[in-house]
Amino acid sequence: MESFHGEVIGTALLILLGNGVVANVVLSETKADRADWNTITLGWGMAVFVAVFSVAAISGAHLNPAVSIGLAIAGKLRWSVVPGYVIAQFLGAMLGAFLVWLFYRPHFAKTRDRDLKMAAFCTSPAIRDLLSNFMCEAMGTSVLVFAVLQLAQPAVGLGALDALPVGLLVLAIGLSLGGTTGYAINPARDLGPRLMHMLLPMPGGKRDSDWSYAWIPVVAPIVGAAIAAGLYLVLGGEIRIDLPSITSFM
Repeated sequence: MESFHGEVIGTALLILLGNGVVANVVLSETKADRADWNTITLGWGMAVFVAVFSVAAISGAHLNPAVSIGLAIAGKLRWSVVPGYVIAQFLGAMLGAFLVWLFYRPHFAKTRDRDLKMAAFCTSPAIRDLLSNFMCEAMGTSVLVFAVLQLAQPAVGLGALDALPVGLLVLAIGLSLGGTTGYAINPARDLGPRLMHMLLPMPGGKRDSDWSYAWIPVVAPIVGAAIAAGLYLVLGGEIRIDLPSITSFM
């Protein structure tokens, strides 16, 4: 149960800070109103860093179903624990999205653009091309999971700074690959908040939750994680069934 609770708390922190920086940038009359993409990507990178070091000792801080599945395919996580991790991650993502809504509620009321309101919850493509969108999400997740599998625990621990490489990894993905789809690269990060966007009342009204697109940031990251794990094994990755000693991302 500790791992379950850790994943709920860690994913909630991830979404609170990650979607929080998006809300801070896109919603009206915040102190960061009209900030830029660099603010969002840096905020997400730091959200990963904080969430990972907060729960790494409890659950391994996967915070992402694609990461849990990728670790299981690579032989670094028992398949029997994957369902519990995934459920916890989705619950944590929904909780985090609720907290963002609660925190920024007056600014949701001031924001007239309903697309921007939805952006504070979930992703959408810059250009809607489902094949390209799928490829981008899969490729971004492949980079994430492959890099996570290559991370090695240092001989001398650095405390919370052990989580910094994962935050920098997500920052790099956001800066280089995030502009096409918003780099969900995490089924829980997108679907959990999208459900909350659908369920929560929105001051001033809201748009539909774009369910015709919603399957892409769920399915594509899982495909990308499987590709990354397969490449890791082809390149001679060691199979060791255990809870991971280092962390992953989202």
